[in-house]
Amino acid sequence: MATRNVGRSLLRVGWFALVVAISVARSSPLSAQSAFPRGQNIAPVFEGWEKNADGSFNLVFGYFNRNWEEEIDLPIGPDNNLSPGLPDQGQPGHFLPRRNRFVFRVRVPNDFGKNEVVWTLTSHGKTERAYGTLKPDYFIDDIVIMNNVGGAGAAGGGNDTLGNKAPVLKVEGEGITRARVGQPVAMTAFVTDDDGKPRRVAMPPATSRLRQGGGNGGTPNSATGLRLSWFVYRGAGPVTFDPPQIEVWEDHRDGANSPWAAGFATPPTPPGGKWEIRATFSTPGTYVLRCLASDGALLVSEDRTFILE
Repeated sequence: MATRNVGRSLLRVGWFALVVAISVARSSPLSAQSAFPRGQNIAPVFEGWEKNADGSFNLVFGYFNRNWEEEIDLPIGPDNNLSPGLPDQGQPGHFLPRRNRFVFRVRVPNDFGKNEVVWTLTSHGKTERAYGTLKPDYFIDDIVIMNNVGGAGAAGGGNDTLGNKAPVLKVEGEGITRARVGQPVAMTAFVTDDDGKPRRVAMPPATSRLRQGGGNGGTPNSATGLRLSWFVYRGAGPVTFDPPQIEVWEDHRDGANSPWAAGFATPPTPPGGKWEIRATFSTPGTYVLRCLASDGALLVSEDRTFILE
């Protein structure tokens, strides 16, 4: 039986606006699912809506994979689709563990009104849906995003995020890249962050087990500073990255290579803002890799498609 998942906005308090769009099944409390390494399902999440300069709107979605270790592949189709319209509207097909916020946007026209866009996911035998609407309570902006990503929390320095702009990302190459299984593929990306906000701040060491659940007031804390990571957005099998990439999902466990983990410090930016990595694919098929840049508060991404033979 499907359950209806609806993100809910919390009250805004000054600049520390809190919109928590975690959509969990009403019959399955988060606390009951938090310790499972695998075997649990994925809940799609409606994060909120943004207004574009041309009068159209973006419906913004993310997801919550209830597993701490299991990464799940759900190809576009009956188990992973949006409606109305085409089932493929840019959603992921590879789902990383735990909470992943502001993952993709569906643009709708200025006369969208009271209509809905529904994202349906079926995993481990359970179907859940997220409903994207233009209800006023679901409005989001950069302030909301920064608070929910974690860059405006205790690690982010509070008002240091005022006036922050997202980094500028450029990935070399265009179109589809063809490669062979087992042969590393070189990729290069350039990132700049001219405003220098928020300043680079490491996560503090863990001082108690109570702190390990996340940040203050229902939102996480994150290390800040310019960073970049590649990860599988859609794929047919595992991909190995060299060097290993910083995690893009909210892994706050001790020792994790994650901006949300205690003691994590963002590595220095490479000379010229030039990131070079190599990706090795293990299985033939079509992949979409996402390059995600963040200053610890705002995100920007580009996707690249690879066909492996």
